Amino acid sequence: MRRPTPLPVSLVDRPFTAPEAIASGVSRRRLRSGDLARPFRGVRAPRADEAVAHRCAAYATVMPPGQVFSHATAAMLLGLPLPRAVERDARVHVTALEGGRAPRRSGVAGYSTTGHPLVRQVRGLRVLAPADAWCSLAGLLRHDDLVAAGDRLVGLPSPMATFDEIDRAIVRHGNRAGAAKLRRARADLRADSYSRPETLARLALIRAGLPEPEPNGVIELRSGRRTRGDLVFRAYRVLVEYDGEQHRLDLEQWTTDVTRLNDLAADGWLVIRATKRMPRAELVARAESALLERGWRR
Repeated sequence: MRRPTPLPVSLVDRPFTAPEAIASGVSRRRLRSGDLARPFRGVRAPRADEAVAHRCAAYATVMPPGQVFSHATAAMLLGLPLPRAVERDARVHVTALEGGRAPRRSGVAGYSTTGHPLVRQVRGLRVLAPADAWCSLAGLLRHDDLVAAGDRLVGLPSPMATFDEIDRAIVRHGNRAGAAKLRRARADLRADSYSRPETLARLALIRAGLPEPEPNGVIELRSGRRTRGDLVFRAYRVLVEYDGEQHRLDLEQWTTDVTRLNDLAADGWLVIRATKRMPRAELVARAESALLERGWRR
């Protein structure tokens, strides 16, 4: 599934003009992507959860200096993918730093830390820095969901954090709740995974005993043209392709993908088409069948 190319770091958390984005290397096609709002002519803005941003702005009016937005709230402000049930939690997650008293207010999930996480400004709000925000999710998310959020964090070509920054954040997290889970999730992060469904599928395939697919691997066709596959089993010329919402709504994208998949088939690639609604067990079964057909053995 073609996730929209990540925006330059300088544009990820604020509105910007179209000329400004183009000057930063953003294509006109990227400016038409559905993840960007158009509040005014010639202006784009990342579609962060506006309800979350408004709740945070409201709390910020009474927020003491030693508190920061954290956990799921920080993740949503930063644009990290989360399970829908977590996104629907209407509470604002706030952490008191330096061992301060955890906030206790209606509509607030309060925490306290004696650690020293890094903090940044997002939309004028004090928020845990991306790597530290990811670490704070360890107590809320299952392993696979934590990896999916982390994959977005390190996702190329415009990562929010480097692997070294994540490692340092894990050290800062120390032995608090979720420390072991963070280390396990860190081992499963991949910088080339472009979407939450791709990450969850990759982990399910590995857990089922199949070889690990290469996320968004580059494939050079016999024609000399290069393309990418969502989850590539290169040694067996098998790949999994996700059809996202944009394939149904964007005729240009759909036409391009049909041509690309036909070219891959002509080059001997066996393509498994999937959607985020496809049961994980079905995807695993189809992938296993294709791999066995191509010579893989357990």
